[in-house]
Amino acid sequence: MRFLTLISFLFVSYPIFGQLDTLRDLEEVVISANKFELKKKETPNQIELISAKQIAFQNSPNTANLLEQTGNVFVQKSQAGGGSPVLRGFEASRVLMVMDGVRMNNAIYRAGHLQNVLRIDQSMLERAEVVFGPSSVIYGSDALGGVVHFRTKNPEFDVKNVRSYLRYSTAIGEKTGHVDFNIGKKRLAFLTSFTFSDFGDVVQGAHRLAAYPDFGKRLFYTERQGNADVSLTNSNVNKQVGSAYSQYDFLQKISFQQTDNIKHTLNFQFSNSSDVPRYDRLTELRNGLPRFAEWYYGPEKRLMVAYHLELKNTLIYDRASISLAFQDIEESRVSRNFNNVNRKSQLEKVNLFSLNADFQKVIKEQNLTYGLEVVGNDVRSKAHFTNISTNEERKADTRYPDGKNTMNTWAIYVADQLKVANTLILHGGLRYAFTDLSAEFIEKSFFPFPFSQIQQKNSSLTGNLGLVYIPFAKTKLGLMGSSGFRSPNIDDLAKVFDSVAGSLIVPNPNIKPEYSYNGEVSINQQIGKKMKIEGVYYVTNMSNAIVIDAFTLNGERTVMYNGQNSKVLAAQNKAKAFIHGWNLNLKADLSKEFLLSSALNYTKGSINDAANTPLDHIPPMFGRSAIKFQKKAFQVEVFSIYNGWKKLADYSPSGEDNLIYATQDGMPSWWTLNLRSEYQMNKNFSLQFACENILDKNYRNFASGISSPGRNFMITVRGGI
Repeated sequence: MRFLTLISFLFVSYPIFGQLDTLRDLEEVVISANKFELKKKETPNQIELISAKQIAFQNSPNTANLLEQTGNVFVQKSQAGGGSPVLRGFEASRVLMVMDGVRMNNAIYRAGHLQNVLRIDQSMLERAEVVFGPSSVIYGSDALGGVVHFRTKNPEFDVKNVRSYLRYSTAIGEKTGHVDFNIGKKRLAFLTSFTFSDFGDVVQGAHRLAAYPDFGKRLFYTERQGNADVSLTNSNVNKQVGSAYSQYDFLQKISFQQTDNIKHTLNFQFSNSSDVPRYDRLTELRNGLPRFAEWYYGPEKRLMVAYHLELKNTLIYDRASISLAFQDIEESRVSRNFNNVNRKSQLEKVNLFSLNADFQKVIKEQNLTYGLEVVGNDVRSKAHFTNISTNEERKADTRYPDGKNTMNTWAIYVADQLKVANTLILHGGLRYAFTDLSAEFIEKSFFPFPFSQIQQKNSSLTGNLGLVYIPFAKTKLGLMGSSGFRSPNIDDLAKVFDSVAGSLIVPNPNIKPEYSYNGEVSINQQIGKKMKIEGVYYVTNMSNAIVIDAFTLNGERTVMYNGQNSKVLAAQNKAKAFIHGWNLNLKADLSKEFLLSSALNYTKGSINDAANTPLDHIPPMFGRSAIKFQKKAFQVEVFSIYNGWKKLADYSPSGEDNLIYATQDGMPSWWTLNLRSEYQMNKNFSLQFACENILDKNYRNFASGISSPGRNFMITVRGGI
């Protein structure tokens, strides 16, 4: 790790080690900061922009990997078909996901680790924007650590084309095919896309640290033979049997340009996976035998239908964006203990309705943005046991209340950008939100809860105030103060979940919203025509933080559940927490052909108690450095991704950091050496080749339950007419 820190320091400190695709980053246009186009240099927010060009060259197998490749987003994984982005120490329900202006977070987004980002097809992204830090004024609840806003490509008018690619990867057994075509007339355009990916069992790296020679080895796997479960010896301990899955994604967009000032777009997206094995659970032992014979997420389905209206040039707004959307989400959890004939299936269906109306008005030196949001969640939870020998079914305990569960939110906001002078820009905004939640328990035979219904009403007022100072054309200084909130959802308030044998999480109807208060200072400095440095330091205080801790039910600290005496736990507003950290990015031209980039991130978080207990979800130091050569039709990039140590003493005692899947000392540091290249054979066809983890190192991301791929060869053929 000392070598890694030295390399990172050199990359961030000296111009001889720099990269830049363009030195006009400050002139780039971003949308996520205030819902409408804004020059990056005019916003105090830290924003990571991933363009369509970058997405195509990075050639990532999934969207989680795409975010990780930036070097500024940490990703946790519990299985190959998963990936949970972490922004400034916030994860899952504390990071807001947005797709084409539509909120993806729903009433059952949990606070642990989420894989929902994988149900987004990166092949059709026009751009992805990551806004770091509380962003609740513009986006509302859940935007504590930040926002990841995905924007898909739009139909093009007066254009007809077909684009496709085929990709194969060795270490993950990936076989991906994609095709999209655009048919555009003068005022009517259609864009259709289909992607299918089949992933095999992930083969991890063979070269382990001497101190941990058996770390991550897959020594066994289970099979059903006859009427019995059998634990079999894995002939290849690096092949992570039980990690394969497949997925397909479909997109259809139709745009109609009614007039120069009116545009209609219909956006249809559907994603569906196969069963996705929960790999980490399949590696657990109990009494020397596998704990589970089966544990997988059933097919994960995401349907979105959205109507988008764009308007321009009236008295009360220059531009308006109105979206009406419906989402149908289905997910399930299926598990069966080893040598137990009863398979438990829990099914969750969420219907999500949303209305967003955003308006922009420029009045001399003011850029005024205002709008409203209405979101409705309807959650239905079912469960049953199936005897795999007789196929008989009987009722099982549901993950969430089995009655009618709803969560509705109404919000209004206003944000203003005032250019005091060419060198000074002020930002400010306020948002008021009201949330109404109701959960209903009908079946109480599995557990006698002392209530039949949970009802809660919350209101929140958040704001931000920022300053951008541009003393010179190539210098930007930013100062930002912002607050964020997260209103408790169905998962927080009403989940029943036996996460570990002997422990039971029970509903707690008395949770209140949690808040974050953030301050940050940033600098962007371009040095000559060759180099640009960006640095951010931030401090975040959390109040009413929701944590899982010991609880009582009917005055008892332990209860009988599934025939076992279990410790009672519940989500509670118990913690005040403090997070601080920094981010450094350097980009520079070495020459006309050589470019280099480097990113380094540090985060520290603790609960404000006498022991300064470590906060969960806090990643170790991490980053990425790359050298890129580009000339005419050929480009090649050599890059390294790296993580520092997560020592045992820095793990949270809550269990969310998954210490059971690390070494006895924590999670070791690691770095990888990688190469990717592309050759444009002609205007219609290109060939891409990559070799990831060239040194075949064995490593695992912090809090993850599956090891990363070993040496991975990837070849992609792209074509279009």
